[in-house]
Amino acid sequence: MSFPSFPVRLALAAALLLPCASLLRAQVSSDSMPLDSGFGPLDPTEPALPVDEIVKEFTAKETTFNQALDNYTWTRSVRVQSLDDEGKPNGQYYQVVDIYYNPQGERMERVTDAPTGRLFDVTCSPDSATPTSSDTTSGTTSGDSSTTGSGNPPGCNGEIMMTEKDFSDIEHRLPFVLTAEDAAQYDIAYVGKQKVDDIDTWVFAVKPKAIEKNKRYFQGKIWVDQKEHQIVVTDGKNVPDDLRIGHEDLTLPFITYRQLVDGKYWFPVYTVGEATLHFAGGHGYLSQNARLRETLKYTNYHQFRTSIKVIYQGQDITNNANQPASGNSGAGSKPPQQQPQSKPQ
Repeated sequence: MSFPSFPVRLALAAALLLPCASLLRAQVSSDSMPLDSGFGPLDPTEPALPVDEIVKEFTAKETTFNQALDNYTWTRSVRVQSLDDEGKPNGQYYQVVDIYYNPQGERMERVTDAPTGRLFDVTCSPDSATPTSSDTTSGTTSGDSSTTGSGNPPGCNGEIMMTEKDFSDIEHRLPFVLTAEDAAQYDIAYVGKQKVDDIDTWVFAVKPKAIEKNKRYFQGKIWVDQKEHQIVVTDGKNVPDDLRIGHEDLTLPFITYRQLVDGKYWFPVYTVGEATLHFAGGHGYLSQNARLRETLKYTNYHQFRTSIKVIYQGQDITNNANQPASGNSGAGSKPPQQQPQSKPQ
């Protein structure tokens, strides 16, 4: 999110013309979300299997899962809220979309619910760098952040807005998938064993080996189911943040929970992120703080039935295309019947 004339993401800033009383280094209050009571104690002992083998197996499963996503439709709801000093929401962005496929097989999004509203304005006192809140009840904003709010000092009204980068994160990076191809870009270090609800998991710390210009990466921890060798929880944030004064680009830490769908794959079902974002003062800007919460829910997963026909030797074998050809033997494995992991409500 951003202010119209001061583009920052999931961020708070304003075109302020008053001298700053103090400076804060642009930063996020946390790089990860706190773990709840569903996480047991961490056991740092080495696993029975070689770590490299575990990484190879679960990244291969992630590759298969990423391909399977192209065969499913689902619903995604996004709620981003600004919070007051007591942690209560005082403004929000909300949208619900259906993910579906057009006749050409291209993934599309259809907005089904997008109530009028906007995130809270944040204003600053002319005597201090501490921001105060000011209620805004009009529709989705598109105004200039330098516009003065009623009763506020000139140039002290700021406005939080969603940006294209926010939507890109929502679509691609909050449901983090670590494929075998992408794994080569990361250092993946074994941390230990930990029980998540009723699931025995291995915990790995993940960070990019190098950061290339105009590319974004995940940095944090992942929890891998010891039985299915699939990621079930992700906790961390997207990097890098842009800390340049006047160009701050900060993101919230987030935790994403997955559940077993169709007895095959662990799909994202719930993401939550919350933190206080600090923005440095300077060059005519006062330092600012903004506390934000972001919640995503992924529901209604349904396998997409393609209309493409598979023709083999003049015969339509679409319904048995995955079966071995005549004369070859093949062993199929029954999908695991494990119950889905519980998620926060």
